[in-house]
Amino acid sequence: MSRIGKKPVDMPTGVSITVGADNVVSVKGPKGELKQAIDRDITVEIKDNTVVFGRPTDQIRHRAMHGLYRSLISNMVKGVTEGFKKELELVGVGYKAANTGNILDLSLGYSHNILFEIPKELKISTAQEKGKNPVITLESNDKQLLGQVCAKIRSLRKPEPYKGKGVKFVGEVLRRKAGKSAGK
Repeated sequence: MSRIGKKPVDMPTGVSITVGADNVVSVKGPKGELKQAIDRDITVEIKDNTVVFGRPTDQIRHRAMHGLYRSLISNMVKGVTEGFKKELELVGVGYKAANTGNILDLSLGYSHNILFEIPKELKISTAQEKGKNPVITLESNDKQLLGQVCAKIRSLRKPEPYKGKGVKFVGEVLRRKAGKSAGK
């Protein structure tokens, strides 16, 4: 059996999980509500403040779905209780970030500024301290949407391997390359 799929998901106090028609799982908590459609072969049962997932056979597809949906529901429970937060750092001379509402204004060394619209489900803040790189902070209860938006922002100027300039996650370790050798 799937080791992850076998583990039950605990429901903290203040969180309610319901399984609706067409196997749609709804998770409500203090930070909002999230919904996830589950494959019809995977069974979802709520027992004693835990959610248990089951599968009909040991086919590769069923084993994969078993662990996947358990992880997705676990992330939803964590999202509606604690929330998720990611920070992006802009490394490079003249790189700037500012936001007005949900519009992110990025200056990444191109001939023009990039205006990026952030979905309304995410909270955004930008900070620029003197002597430090600008930091973009994104918060949400939906881990999937948060990761997707962060990946899109990072793709606007990926960190290059020689000087490390570009948009990177805070704490991300980049593989650096040596430049040309100085002389022969």
